[in-house]
Amino acid sequence: MMNKKNQLLIFAVVALVQLYVPAKMIWNQESILKDGAEYKFKTAPIDPNDPFRGKYITLSFEETNYTVQDETDWRRGEEVYVLLKTDTSGFAEIDSVSKQIPSSDQDFVKAKVWFVSGNGENNLTIDYPFNRFYMEESKAKDAEITYRESQMDTTKTTYALIQVKNGDAVLKDVLIDGVPLKKLVKNAQLKN
Repeated sequence: MMNKKNQLLIFAVVALVQLYVPAKMIWNQESILKDGAEYKFKTAPIDPNDPFRGKYITLSFEETNYTVQDETDWRRGEEVYVLLKTDTSGFAEIDSVSKQIPSSDQDFVKAKVWFVSGNGENNLTIDYPFNRFYMEESKAKDAEITYRESQMDTTKTTYALIQVKNGDAVLKDVLIDGVPLKKLVKNAQLKN
């Protein structure tokens, strides 16, 4: 039988572990936001709902396809490392895709192979881990409308702002012509 002192010690250790795990997760995300490199990914919207995490906009990105030498070397669901560069307009581009962690100082993102094109097309479709932009319930519907309207207006540029550090990525914001989506929604709600 354990004495009271041992029980308290075990309880304290368990409590500390339970606090450490979420604190570490938050710390990692904040570290990426603070020190990570920033990339802009052009987007296209969809509006689903997650019953456990709330309303979000699913983002699909223009920069998801990459041509490889032999599609038989790649498998759907396989973890890959997407090395990034910036195009002349300031948007993210895939520089290369690798199965091994890059040894260079170039920014990269851990992602998965979503689809492998057969028939000699040698094309990979990349599934990025930052494709959900969560919104407050009260703003989600207006955000979807604002976002959809921006996609129909070809004069507007819509993109996700992603912070990247050591292969991890955090979706910082979604912007329409450089203005945060949340701000556009707030302004629209104030007008109504």
